[in-house]
Amino acid sequence: MLNLEDMTIYFYTQPVDMRKSIDTLCMLVSETLRMNPADGSLFLFRGKSGNKLKALYYETNCFTLWYRRLEKGRFIFARNAEGYVEMSHEHFKWLLASDKYSRTDTMLPNQVENYC
Repeated sequence: MLNLEDMTIYFYTQPVDMRKSIDTLCMLVSETLRMNPADGSLFLFRGKSGNKLKALYYETNCFTLWYRRLEKGRFIFARNAEGYVEMSHEHFKWLLASDKYSRTDTMLPNQVENYC
């Protein structure tokens, strides 16, 4: 079972092609970041458009990949950042749960009707 408080969270700062699968994200972690993707850390990736995030982590005998897409608005990321940053658990929770790191605060909730 995932216990976020026991994980180190790394945010890869460069935009990533969101079509990448578990295998290609693992290669990116091992070859570019020089880290072990199966060490129990959570690796967070962002899409170029700013409205998508992927999170990769390993538990006993399996990788899990989360995908988050904003229907409207964009996440806010540092410009010209290189490499990766270690993200605090609080920052990660804010990123996923509030408008502090996204530009959705001026929009009304909408009903999603089209899924493609």
